[in-house]
Amino acid sequence: MTVPKLSELGPDLLVTTRPRRILTLSLPYAGVTLFAAAWLAGWWWSTPLIAFAIFVAVVTATHDVVHRSLGLGRRATEWALFLLGAVLLESGHAYRATHLQHHRTFPSEEDPEGYPANLSALGALVYGPVFLVRLWWWAYRRGSVGQRVWLLAEAALPFAAVGAGVLFSRGLLVYAVMMIVGSWVYPLLTVHLPHRHYGDTPLTQTHTLRGRVVPALFLELTYHLEHHLYPQVPSHHLARLARRLDPVLADAGVKPWKVI
Repeated sequence: MTVPKLSELGPDLLVTTRPRRILTLSLPYAGVTLFAAAWLAGWWWSTPLIAFAIFVAVVTATHDVVHRSLGLGRRATEWALFLLGAVLLESGHAYRATHLQHHRTFPSEEDPEGYPANLSALGALVYGPVFLVRLWWWAYRRGSVGQRVWLLAEAALPFAAVGAGVLFSRGLLVYAVMMIVGSWVYPLLTVHLPHRHYGDTPLTQTHTLRGRVVPALFLELTYHLEHHLYPQVPSHHLARLARRLDPVLADAGVKPWKVI
């Protein structure tokens, strides 16, 4: 079964206003500010929850930057990848290289990001500590000279943050450790579970979730099938896209996962 063209579903799905762009790009830094305020106030119990919110905000924003769906220019895109990745002490440029490859080639051996889809849940969890390292190396080996400069600068971020935390700030050290360890769940949550038991067609290669609380909590990133079908649609329009696709998915026998 063929899916409708995006022009048939509505050109409004591609619109990103300036206020929305500012909100998407600023949420990660609002989270960092909140983390620092909670730490200084002695509310340490709240920092894991804030760290989770930071992860969701950064992944959502970087996702949209990678797919050029926020309306940023070329230079702004390069800086956004660096600055957003820096919040999580990761490489935004490595993510762009491997994520676009994931969309081009999944499922295949040429897709380093999609590799955890073929592992067990436990295997994907164990793979966590090396996942981003392997993605970075894959991107570095194939990158231009200019891209390698960005990649090397981004590779230094976690070492610099941990070193500065050890020398100057316990709060910064805790933040750095949370960001580094938190990234270890990427293979399980962002690859294995969405693509688990994938099929041979675009409509069966990944899953989608329907609910009110969970999709909103993850800033609509749970609409994974919709994203794979129409990667140019920004995250803030995925819920609207999903509603318009529901009749198509029903006719094709695709059953979304139900969540709260």
